[in-house]
Amino acid sequence: MDPIKKAEELTLKLTKAIEVRDKETALQCVQSLIEDQAHVAVQVKEEMYPKHKIRLSVGVEDAESTTIPVTLEVHPYMTISSLKDLVFRDYGFHPRVQKWIIGQRLPKDNETLHYHGIRRNGDMAFLYLISAKQANLSKQNYDREMRQRLLEEYGYEIFIEPRGTEHPAKQDDGEIQQFIEGPPAVPKKPKPPALPPELPELQVGWTCPGCTYVNKPTRPGCEICCTDRPENYKVPNNYIPDEEENAWINKEAYALEEYQKSIALERTQNYQLLLDIDGRSLVPTEDEIECPICYTPIEPHEGVVLRECLHTFCKECLRGTILNSQDPEIACPYLDDEYSCPGKLLDREIKALLSPEEYQRFLERGLTIAESRSENSYHCKTTDCRGWCIYEDDVNEFLCPLCNHTNCLICKAIHENMNCKEYQDDLKVRAENDIAAKQTTDMLQTMLQNGEAMLCPRCQIIVQKKDGCDWICCTVCRTEICWVTKGPRWGPGGTGDTSGGCRCRVNGVVCNPNCQNCH
Repeated sequence: MDPIKKAEELTLKLTKAIEVRDKETALQCVQSLIEDQAHVAVQVKEEMYPKHKIRLSVGVEDAESTTIPVTLEVHPYMTISSLKDLVFRDYGFHPRVQKWIIGQRLPKDNETLHYHGIRRNGDMAFLYLISAKQANLSKQNYDREMRQRLLEEYGYEIFIEPRGTEHPAKQDDGEIQQFIEGPPAVPKKPKPPALPPELPELQVGWTCPGCTYVNKPTRPGCEICCTDRPENYKVPNNYIPDEEENAWINKEAYALEEYQKSIALERTQNYQLLLDIDGRSLVPTEDEIECPICYTPIEPHEGVVLRECLHTFCKECLRGTILNSQDPEIACPYLDDEYSCPGKLLDREIKALLSPEEYQRFLERGLTIAESRSENSYHCKTTDCRGWCIYEDDVNEFLCPLCNHTNCLICKAIHENMNCKEYQDDLKVRAENDIAAKQTTDMLQTMLQNGEAMLCPRCQIIVQKKDGCDWICCTVCRTEICWVTKGPRWGPGGTGDTSGGCRCRVNGVVCNPNCQNCH
């Protein structure tokens, strides 16, 4: 007996025995099939499954996009293979690019949804899409199978020549040739309907390079995985969008308009907020912070954000930093093991943190520090006067704006109604009985001995160099003096007379090796 026919009979007999619950006959059939080494498949009939469809929730994703929810209407008796066909037919994803995950398992194609627990509405499955390249799927294969399915929907079977079959009319150096031509179509029904005059277009739109889904021409991104439309794709000039696309385009235009309005409103609000903040002396913190100095939690709007460096502190710590600083500029107190902030507090921030009395003392302290650090500073000689100045080389007098007394920068004293010679002569007379005058006289003599002062070569009063320049001028006789030679700058003819004086730069020679060449 033909072994195949025998296996078929035993399989039918086994099926009947299972239906009538004949255990003994079923065991005999199974034993015979095993002995004959028959290859058979046992499948549960559809009648065993629930008759109604269920809504399967599917999460679709690929290597570049997040999960996109999709709902499919399926029967529990459907196999994974038929599920792949369903997705291929409805969404255009070829079965080769589909990788299903149900209940944290990779199901086999011949297993049913019911077997994997898909039995009620809302049950979940995941579909991961691999690239066409990874699935070894060419565009020719995709188009061929899609055309075959379209023909099958019209009730026809088609013959496709296997790979490697030569065709006298179409050959192309190694390319895979797919032919729809062949033996006449064999109808499945006695009287099949006639073929439509033209098959529908296989593809209208662009194919997603990520998941191979065919999108409508006007979509800027893939409907499934959100991959951007290829840059080289152009919407056909004669393409007319359908109602769904027009609705989508109008919706996108409205959304874009609303987005632009929201951006404009946000910019206006931000600008107004910046104006408000700029008008404040102190910028308050928006959130709760911890002061990096005292580690105290600070409630929102109670801390201070420094404008220059954006570090945040409590007001008391900043106030203490200002009051205890010995510098005229207050540095940001932020400091850790790796970083010390170089930012400075602005004057309006300092003024807002201190009381009026404290701010006034801060200004006075700053002036005192600035005076002590300046090389060319001079303090008014009036008792208890806080006035001072930074002098230049060609200025010999300082009118204090606080006490309105004129200070002589040459004598470093106030001798109003007297010139420097008269004052110095008077100072020598008073030095015999006046301790203060004697101290001043001794100071001038010490400066002469140390080279910090000199006698005018014409009127013999004591003059001093106030700055680095070697040119000085006597306040009494207006003689121009060369500091390094301790003699007159010019000859008997006055300014410009190079016949006498120090003769500096005559024939390109300086007057003294120590000359700074500045006169």
